[in-house]
Amino acid sequence: MNDTPEYDVLIIGGGPAGLSAALNLGRSLARVLVVDADRPRNAATLNSHGFLTRDGIPPHELRRLAREELAAYPNVEVRSRIRVVSLRRTDASFTAEIGRREPAGTASAAAVLLATGLRETLPEVPNLRGFYGISLFSCAACDAWELQGRRLALIGETADLADRARLIARWTESLTVFTNGTAAVSAAQEADLATAGVVVQRHPIVELIGDRGRLEAVRLSDGAVIAVDGGFVRPEWDASLPFLEGIDPARDDAGHLLTDRAGRTDVPGLYSAGDIAAPGPQQLIVAAGAGARVAAVIVHDGLGIATAH
Repeated sequence: MNDTPEYDVLIIGGGPAGLSAALNLGRSLARVLVVDADRPRNAATLNSHGFLTRDGIPPHELRRLAREELAAYPNVEVRSRIRVVSLRRTDASFTAEIGRREPAGTASAAAVLLATGLRETLPEVPNLRGFYGISLFSCAACDAWELQGRRLALIGETADLADRARLIARWTESLTVFTNGTAAVSAAQEADLATAGVVVQRHPIVELIGDRGRLEAVRLSDGAVIAVDGGFVRPEWDASLPFLEGIDPARDDAGHLLTDRAGRTDVPGLYSAGDIAAPGPQQLIVAAGAGARVAAVIVHDGLGIATAH
């Protein structure tokens, strides 16, 4: 019986972190399998920004180009629209059951890179999805440039809403924060924001008004209609790893995987890169860099040599 794993590295997740790691591992002659459920968090986004040489590219096009490049490496295999149903660790390797909903096959690997990203939950606001990714966004660094100088909304229910408002106010002098009936912004924070010209609206949101994804106004439960030209929403994110069986890597209070600077978890052979190993979503270029970095570490660790990464 041959106990040699089929792959050197199994990468779970086909976003910028996973695909970047696959490219660099492939160039290092590693046998790589990428398993991607093809349900990216940024699927609603028409254009992504901040990626050098690819500013403004649709996220799905960036993924297509990456997969096209990976096709040149016969030692890298990408399986799309499929997921890891379970992952178990043996003495010397990992075994994954893979399928669409139920297991349809297995794969073994000496090392595993978790690059699944985060699951996103938006505030409970009627018809919000119709504007998300078109005129309402979650990342100021990614999308505020295109909205600069406009009347903007910030919708959220989390404790960091006031800090996000201070950040977004960098791009506009007309910002309204909507807490949707929650106490996300304290009275002291509201007073502080007021000195910067930021208005806080506390009533629940009844309706977002606009046409073809372009936000024009926010209607509140008290009847007020606040005119806006777009804005931002603060989702909540969580790391969903239901397929880990008997593997319990350390996490922080928010559920993100704890790693060292090189992307190693506290489980030997298990690595992580991208949003799942960071405090909140990252820009695509940051996630891609993390994937490249951990790829080098995996190669070095596999050889048992010291790494400067």
